[in-house]
Amino acid sequence: MGILASIFKPIKKDQTKTYTEFQELGTFKSMFGFFGNDIYASRTVRSCVRALAEHTSKANPVCTDKNLERLMSIRPNKFMNGKAMLYKLRTILEVKNTAFLFIDRDTTGKVISLYPVPYREFTPVEYAGNLFIQFYFSGMATNMLVMPWEDLAVLRKDFMSSDISGEGNGPILEPLDVIKTMDEGLKNAVKSTANLRGILKSTKAMLAPEALKAAKEAFVKDYLNLENEGGIASLDATQEFTPIKMEPKTGTADEAKAYKDEVLEYFGVSEEILTSKFTEDQYDAFYESRIEPFLIDLSLELTGKIFTPREISFGNQVTFESNRLQYASAKTKISMVQLVDRGLMTPNEYRQLFNMAPYEGGDDFVLRLDTAKTGDSAGGENDGN
Repeated sequence: MGILASIFKPIKKDQTKTYTEFQELGTFKSMFGFFGNDIYASRTVRSCVRALAEHTSKANPVCTDKNLERLMSIRPNKFMNGKAMLYKLRTILEVKNTAFLFIDRDTTGKVISLYPVPYREFTPVEYAGNLFIQFYFSGMATNMLVMPWEDLAVLRKDFMSSDISGEGNGPILEPLDVIKTMDEGLKNAVKSTANLRGILKSTKAMLAPEALKAAKEAFVKDYLNLENEGGIASLDATQEFTPIKMEPKTGTADEAKAYKDEVLEYFGVSEEILTSKFTEDQYDAFYESRIEPFLIDLSLELTGKIFTPREISFGNQVTFESNRLQYASAKTKISMVQLVDRGLMTPNEYRQLFNMAPYEGGDDFVLRLDTAKTGDSAGGENDGN
């Protein structure tokens, strides 16, 4: 069956069953691929996706089920640790605009692994009133598998036309094509200007075509000979060479930057984030606009797909925490000591900001004695005495 099927343990499509196309609201046709399947080959796109995936992957899962929390943190599946799983899931989402996380369970319903689905394209199908996703894969022994909707956490970008999938990456294809054309134009310009071009004129009487060709080849061989380190060619009195100046047109630096900025804007990643030269405020804006929404979406999906409504009513949930304060300035971190004094942060949480090891008892909240409630007695005084 191949390694993919051994990981997912999904339902193989039974040809004896009648799977029907899933009918969505409206008239949207339920056959999905992704627009621009080569965008990840662009260095600009990959830089943006890498930044988003790296910062996302640093989030820590927090769950009321501590066994599940350890699974998600350390080894959600046999190929990935928790960081790698978040990195791959975010990468798939950014490139394909729809990402699936397969929730593998044992016979008792306990989650035993989580795995991002590396699909090529997919189709939602319906059987016996239940929704399934029919995945297609490339370069694998098992090129088609069917998985139940309830075992898939689904994340989407540009979620509009379909009930299942995000929109494609069509809007970014034109600037990417222009950037590629500019790069190729510059490469071709370097190649074209590196070679001598011109007209070789003979002052002899009319020569036969064979003689003209022989004279040209002799000149080219002499001038372009790799052993001619001086770069000088010799001509006799019967020959005259007139060089042709090549001035190929390429995009300007400003034009190239404008198209690159279009791609960065599309992914919501600034130049400062890409080059790790961001300020504290710039990172806060990046986190709140690009990292936190993803973590909230994933938290809600996993909570809804892993726990039953009854379990959720008792407070069971999956959340993700990301310590964005690690990018705060030293001055900001030092000023936050007052949060420890007022019981809003534990001493160990504060020490973590400085990459310091926790100490025993540091997980308890502390409170300054001068922060008692208004009207409360202090210092052991007796009321009315």
